[in-house]
Amino acid sequence: MALKTYEQYLESLRRMRPNMYKWDELITDVTTHPATKRTVEGHAWTFKAEHDEKLRPKVTTKSHLTGDPISRYLSIIMSPEDMYANSDMKRLMFHLTGTCTGGRCAGWCALNAMYTTTWEMDRDLKTDYHQRFLKWLRYAQDNDITISGALTDAKGDRAKSAGQQEDKDVFLHLVEKRKDGIVVRGAKLMICGVAAANEIFIIPGTGYKEDEADFALAFVIPKDIDGLTIVETRHPSDTRDEEDGFDNPVKEGGITQAFLFFEDVFIPNDRVFMCGETKYAMSTIGYFIAPYRSAIGGCVAGQGDIKIGSAILTARANGLSSKVFNDKLTQMHINNETTYALGIAAAARGKKHESGAWLCDPLLANVNKVHVATLPYQTSVLAQDIAGGIAETGCMPSYKDFQSKKYGHLIKKYLKAKASAESRARAARLVEWSTIGGGVPGCMHGGGSPDGAKLVIRATAKLEEKVEIARRLAGITEEIPDPGAVKK
Repeated sequence: MALKTYEQYLESLRRMRPNMYKWDELITDVTTHPATKRTVEGHAWTFKAEHDEKLRPKVTTKSHLTGDPISRYLSIIMSPEDMYANSDMKRLMFHLTGTCTGGRCAGWCALNAMYTTTWEMDRDLKTDYHQRFLKWLRYAQDNDITISGALTDAKGDRAKSAGQQEDKDVFLHLVEKRKDGIVVRGAKLMICGVAAANEIFIIPGTGYKEDEADFALAFVIPKDIDGLTIVETRHPSDTRDEEDGFDNPVKEGGITQAFLFFEDVFIPNDRVFMCGETKYAMSTIGYFIAPYRSAIGGCVAGQGDIKIGSAILTARANGLSSKVFNDKLTQMHINNETTYALGIAAAARGKKHESGAWLCDPLLANVNKVHVATLPYQTSVLAQDIAGGIAETGCMPSYKDFQSKKYGHLIKKYLKAKASAESRARAARLVEWSTIGGGVPGCMHGGGSPDGAKLVIRATAKLEEKVEIARRLAGITEEIPDPGAVKK
């Protein structure tokens, strides 16, 4: 079974042991529970698209291992064209679902990061991590599983490293190393799309010192593994996100995040891809963030497309022509295509790794992350401006009130404008949901903070080369070193 159907995907989630909670209640079925069902339906669109003649080329590719058709979310990036296709797929998924499909996005970046890292460890250390990884990847592709990715540890005191923490558990760590596997304890927090996933790919959340080897871990686990407790954490913008009608404007999409608590969880060796190799922890993160921060340009462009469309729908429902907002719309399009284009450029300016994988350009990828932390918010403000107070304030009666036999007719009478009251409310609610509500993905800190991206930018921007260019053009022969440079 290479490509699952929609029903097979839902059934694969239903078969899993319930271990996810919200509101102090066990979620027995993530496909129907109000806190998780919409993110499951959003991710299910990837399986619908795999079996749609028009959409299939956008969401599938050929496995470099077998030549069989697979989901792009389970593919290894082997060329810049692979990255272009991934960015386009993520923009498409926003168009189909209205929001993020993080239960496959971060997992795809994690498995690509570990493809390269395990290859390097096998080359340098004569381990067998890469062969383990390839065996698991073949299984994942053959079964078309949905994989979320988990990096972020609880971290504890931010001024202290992992090995300096009073409570060692605030960083996921090794408890015991056995012949047949490892035992781990700790937590991963703010992990996207876990409710919709079959498996979770764990990679290091930061770099580690040589004496912090217990924290340098990478492995993949079934979501329902013994010893793992999951708490669904993301709150909807308001209770309307769990209601019917236009109160929740998108029925097949929604962002969920979770806390993962590991209490002496055993992982067999064939699913362990790093255990104590501190030298490779930071490079793993670099291999993760480059494709993530490239492709996120497509994600937020897709989200921006929705903001533009819903804002103009609301304006037209109000009786206003889109021509009134030409300048604002132009800026919204500029914002969208800036992040999309930078992601494409990061892929185009990448390079081939010895393993055969394609590595995106880290400078352009991280510049894109900084723009993603600002431009989508500008687009949201413009969408609210165009749509007017009904969208920005969210001041509209609920869908149930619209249907009231006592006063529903009055709501419909006085909310009617150029379009019907319900059409106007539906468009406005979509603006609200996509700009300040449950449809907003983590633009500021999703995939890491903009300040973290700026660190990479400073490290890869080749400042001294630019200084030398200027010195040559100015005809300066004198050496003018940086007064603040550390002397070696």
